[in-house]
Amino acid sequence: MTWTKKIIRGCCLLGLVLFFADAAAQSFVSKNIRIGMFSSTPLEDIKAVSDQGTGVIVAKTREVVVQLAVKTLEFDRKLMQEHFNENYIESDKYPLAKFKGVLDQSADLTKDGDYNANVTGVLSLHGVDKQRTIPCRISVRGGVVRVESQFKVACVDHKIDIPRLVFAKIAESISVKLNGQFNQVK
Repeated sequence: MTWTKKIIRGCCLLGLVLFFADAAAQSFVSKNIRIGMFSSTPLEDIKAVSDQGTGVIVAKTREVVVQLAVKTLEFDRKLMQEHFNENYIESDKYPLAKFKGVLDQSADLTKDGDYNANVTGVLSLHGVDKQRTIPCRISVRGGVVRVESQFKVACVDHKIDIPRLVFAKIAESISVKLNGQFNQVK
């Protein structure tokens, strides 16, 4: 990772923490959320992953923010990565994918346990905001919150145009998986 990316990532994480500073004693933060995407068609499977997602959960208000610098997604083939960033997501113009929402009442972040929950909020991708309810599995152990989620994102919902020439190689809905450990801010 270049020093510029490290500085940008650090500033984003610091900004998230400062944004929720009023509830810092009840906040959980992560700077290495694993976010992957997968597209499957009869002609080709496309997958990418990044371990550089960042996020904050505020227990008191149940607010959740997760974001990813889109260019940190790594593909199996560099040409796919180049096309994804330049032609589809336009990551120079729209560098971040972000979700900001509120966790439902089914998960108690102050008590150890395993919970199935939903987070309702706005997914911002490719310059388009879309209201979403995303299911997640939450595990709380000793002040550490682990979150797992799997959901689909329809390309059309975020105005991601797929040329007819490659339409058979890219699914209309992309599967997204998220796995992160959030540590309590002390």
